[in-house]
Amino acid sequence: MGGMTTASTGPVRAWAWSDSPPTLALLDQTLLPAEEVWLQVRTVDALVDAIVRLVVRGAPLLGACGAFGVALAVAQGQAEGWDAARLGSEIDRVRDARPTAVNLAWGVDRVRPLVQRGLATVVAGARALASEDEAANRELSRLGADWILAHTDREQVRVVTHCNSGALATTGWGTAYGIIHELHDRGRLGLVYADETRPLLQGSRLTSWELTRDGIDHVIEPDGAASGTILRGLVDVAVIGADRIAANGDTANKVGSVALALACARAGVPFVVAAPSSTVDLATPTGDDIVIEERAHDEVLRAGGVRVAPAGARAHNPAFDVTPHDLISAIVTERGVVEPARATGDGLFE
Repeated sequence: MGGMTTASTGPVRAWAWSDSPPTLALLDQTLLPAEEVWLQVRTVDALVDAIVRLVVRGAPLLGACGAFGVALAVAQGQAEGWDAARLGSEIDRVRDARPTAVNLAWGVDRVRPLVQRGLATVVAGARALASEDEAANRELSRLGADWILAHTDREQVRVVTHCNSGALATTGWGTAYGIIHELHDRGRLGLVYADETRPLLQGSRLTSWELTRDGIDHVIEPDGAASGTILRGLVDVAVIGADRIAANGDTANKVGSVALALACARAGVPFVVAAPSSTVDLATPTGDDIVIEERAHDEVLRAGGVRVAPAGARAHNPAFDVTPHDLISAIVTERGVVEPARATGDGLFE
C-alpha cells in the first residue's frame, strides 16, 4: 500500500478503481484536512487495515469497498495461487472488518456470487454497486429536502448535523450531507452547525472540509453544545446519516447522535435520518440487536499523540449509539420517506 499527495480539484470523491494492476485508491481521511494523500490498496491486508484505521469510512462507501475488496481478494488469490478455502477466508476478513455498518457486509455479499465468473465480472458488479449508490444518494437528497421544506416554516432552514455523511462517506454526493447540499442548491439553506464529533473529529476535520469546498456557511460546535443549540431554538432541523437501520426503525450512527434526537424531541424540532436503502437491515429486528463497535482506548486518552489522561485511566469508546425509532421524525432513503415516530404496527419498510 503506497501513498501520494495530490491537489484538490473538482467534486469530492474519496475512491477510485484501476484495473492494471487491480488497485483501489483511497483518500486517506485520517490525514484530512492537513493533507490530501491517496493510498494505493492492492491486497486484502492493506484494505482491512485501511478500514479499521478509518482511512476509509462511512457506511455507503464501506459497501463499495466491500465489493471492490472481493475483487482485490480474487486478484491477489490468482497471483498467489490461493485455493477456494483461502479465498473465502480472505473475503470474510473484508466482510468482518467493522461490525456495526451493515453496508460493508452487504457490499461483499452483493458481488461474492460473481467470484466464479472471474475478476472482470466482480469488478463490473462493484462498479455497478458504486454507481447505484451515488444515484440513490442524489434521489434521497431530493426527497429529504422536499420533506424538510414541507415540515419547516422558515425561508432559510438552519441545520445541525453530526459526524460526516458527505461524499467522503459515500461513493459520491452524500446522504445527510447530500440533503444539506440540496437545500443549499435550492437557495433554502441557512447556517449549518457541524458537530465536531469526538474523539476523532470527523465533523471538524471532514464535514467542515466538504462544507468549505462547497461554499456552504457553517460553524463547528463542540458535541456537548449541540443539545443546547437545539433547545435554544437556533436550528430548525437535525439531519444525520446511519450505519445500520433496524427493521423497526431504530438507527445506529456515530456516537453522540442520540443526544441530538433527545434534544429535538424536547424542542419539537424534526430529527431526520438519511441513508440509502442498503442500510436498512430487515434481519436486525431492533436497535438492541445491533453490535456496537468498541474502539481503542487511546483514541480517547490521547490527543495528537499526546496522552491527556492520567496514567492508568481507562476509556469507554463506543464508535456508535442507537437512536430509538420513536425519536426519529423521518427516515429518508431513495425509495421514499417513512416517519417512525408516527408509525404504528409492523412493516415500517414494506
